Amino acid sequence: MAALGITVALLVWMATLLLISIWKHIYSSWKLPPGPFPLPIIGNLLQLDIKNIPKSFTKLAEKYGPVFTLYLGSRRVMVVHGYKPVKEVLLDYKNEFSGRGENPGFQVHKNNGVIFNNGPTWRDTRRFSLTTLRDLGMGKQGNEQRIQTEARFLLEVLRKTQGQPFDPTFVIGFAPYNVISDILFHKRFDYKDKKSLRLMSLFNENFYLLSTPWIQLYNNFPDYLQYLPGSHRKLKKNVSEIKDYALERVKDHQKSLEPSCPRGFTDTMLIEMAKEKHSADPMNTLENIAVTVADLLFAGTETTSTTLRYGLLILMKYPEIEEKLHEEIDRVIGPSRIPAVKDRLDMPYLDAVVHEIQRFIDLIPSNLLHEATQDTVFRGYVIPKGTIVIPTLDSLLYDKQEFPEPEKFKPEHFLNENGKFKYSNHFKAFSAGKRVCVGEGLARMELFLLLAAILQHFNLKSLVDPKDIDLSPIAIGFAKIPPRYKLCLIPRSKV
Repeated sequence: MAALGITVALLVWMATLLLISIWKHIYSSWKLPPGPFPLPIIGNLLQLDIKNIPKSFTKLAEKYGPVFTLYLGSRRVMVVHGYKPVKEVLLDYKNEFSGRGENPGFQVHKNNGVIFNNGPTWRDTRRFSLTTLRDLGMGKQGNEQRIQTEARFLLEVLRKTQGQPFDPTFVIGFAPYNVISDILFHKRFDYKDKKSLRLMSLFNENFYLLSTPWIQLYNNFPDYLQYLPGSHRKLKKNVSEIKDYALERVKDHQKSLEPSCPRGFTDTMLIEMAKEKHSADPMNTLENIAVTVADLLFAGTETTSTTLRYGLLILMKYPEIEEKLHEEIDRVIGPSRIPAVKDRLDMPYLDAVVHEIQRFIDLIPSNLLHEATQDTVFRGYVIPKGTIVIPTLDSLLYDKQEFPEPEKFKPEHFLNENGKFKYSNHFKAFSAGKRVCVGEGLARMELFLLLAAILQHFNLKSLVDPKDIDLSPIAIGFAKIPPRYKLCLIPRSKV
């Protein structure tokens, strides 16, 4: 009898908790956008395909409209889908939704740097970083010259493959790694440098881990999962190792700093830190500088490297597109002159292909998490401060009205009827607004110049029949990760 009483009491207690949860949800969400009803603790986890959350967002948008509410664990999330509402979030409400949602995998970066910083220094750190990067990209040592110089080193390494199969991951990736290293440290590294290869391996592994189902779960349930074994431990260990490397480099620069002759981005931040040494609330601490350097090194290497690697795979699948690129390159640049930014105006097809690669691969489909910085009325809904905001980029890049047959790779998406380059406002591969990618200009330049240089000197050869090449990503989460592959580069001339 006593056991029955305990059982009844437990059932009543559980029912009461459930009713309280339902009541609190109804009370707190009556002004929020519509969305599926969340369950206690897990929220709307059951409505999501953890292996392809962006696809789940698209399906939910079809049911609930372009703006809807989800609960990922206990986190309230507003998902924004489609060109007009995404544009409103990123540009019209750029201040109200400029916060950065927390990423538990990067806990050691919290409130520092330029990517995951949501602390009091993020605006000043970002503004200073943008200004410094802009200054370093001008003049004789500008970014174009940096990329052109590195392109020569890359071509030399590619020639040494002698037409044999090789994995392009860390060969192609070394070019953007050296470009950003030169900006940060005024130093480039040999393509066999072990420390650099180790860092690039960490970048590559982190990019993949961030896109796996387990990390999607961990990011939304860190309090429950942090004590369990899993790849989140590897991710956090990698992030710490990268940060430690950046801090070591920053301290080395600090020891040899000559304020009258800064060697690059790191020196410039250190000089600014010295100016703030008597400030009660300095922006540039060693910690913030190290995380900023780590952020720029990771983002400046991995996103461009992955895009180039994915692009080469696409071009091997469509040799007719590669052939058109060879024709345009031969006609405009010729066999020996290094490609230049000015060539873009005379090379609409290559420009279109570069844009279509970025659109098609949809590298960061759901953007980085934004956060409401204040209670905000958006499209008639009240979005409370602290709400996570997801302005989905794939909903723009795969818009069927703007890009007919978006699932197909078609450079014509960016060409008009006269074969001239046609820009689209839906092209937001780098996001937009207050949190737009700080390296957008550099990445655009790298993709055009490096791809042009590779195709100027080599034909791409797949190890399988082009029609058998699978372009499907091997993981979809934070990013869309391309499959690993090998290719052969066949020299087009002796130049």
